[in-house]
Amino acid sequence: MKYVITGSLGHIGKPLSEALIKAGNDVTVITSKKGHASEIEALGAKAAIGSVDNVGFLTKSFTGADAVYTMVPTKFDAQDVKQWHEQMGNNYAEAIKAANVKYVVNLSSIGAHMSTGGGPVSGLYRTEAALNTLRDVSIKHLRPGYFYHNLLANIGLIKDMNIMGANFEVKDRKFGIVHPDDIATVAAEELMQLNFKGHTVRYIVSNDVSTGEIAKTLGNELGKPDLKWVLFPNEQALQSMMHAGLSEEMAKNYVEMGTAIHSGEMYSDYWKNHPQTLGRIKLGDFAKEFAAEYNA
Repeated sequence: MKYVITGSLGHIGKPLSEALIKAGNDVTVITSKKGHASEIEALGAKAAIGSVDNVGFLTKSFTGADAVYTMVPTKFDAQDVKQWHEQMGNNYAEAIKAANVKYVVNLSSIGAHMSTGGGPVSGLYRTEAALNTLRDVSIKHLRPGYFYHNLLANIGLIKDMNIMGANFEVKDRKFGIVHPDDIATVAAEELMQLNFKGHTVRYIVSNDVSTGEIAKTLGNELGKPDLKWVLFPNEQALQSMMHAGLSEEMAKNYVEMGTAIHSGEMYSDYWKNHPQTLGRIKLGDFAKEFAAEYNA
């Protein structure tokens, strides 16, 4: 089988490509950086160097593929984050149609049922909608939970103030979190089986936890058993993100996303369609990764 993978060799793209190559498939990895070509080729894949916002490049790269894996890269300087996601969805849809690709596995997110109020995730609602205009293409939208690796942004806060937190707090183990390796495993499974029809959604989570449990588990691994999760006011969270270098547009979108997590709306459809099986990498496993980064 011939696959094209967007997202270069990121946290998902690399293990996904490795799994497909190991199974004997022909894999092309799209990257915008020429310097990544040698690493891609070392895995046994082909490198397609270009920008995913170039429809002509995408069409050429997708032509001949049995299936493609699509994801929208974060554009930190976007003037309108949601519009960027919508445009990328339209670009992918146009290229997929022109290249006559019949199967797509698309990386979306928990919360992508929200047309508004979900920050960048409402942008992914628009990406899904754009792809769903392809009536003769089978599409599996993967909706993973909150990435474990997003928690690494708390390292400075832990070192400076011995706390972690955000503008959201989730109790009662209602916070679905996920390791990228578990997403890659599901994406590889869907791509190699290609047994989905129409436009469908699959939720991916490694652990259902509370934010307090996150702080406790990471704190124990760090030798800080008193580490607590703190709920920050929206304005404080906004200013903190902008101080860290995010644009006002991006920071406002992340605050909006946190508000949706805190209210429970971000996860409402997930709990209506909860997967029977969760991923293999649990919070305790990730705590060791977190500690390694913390101590690096």
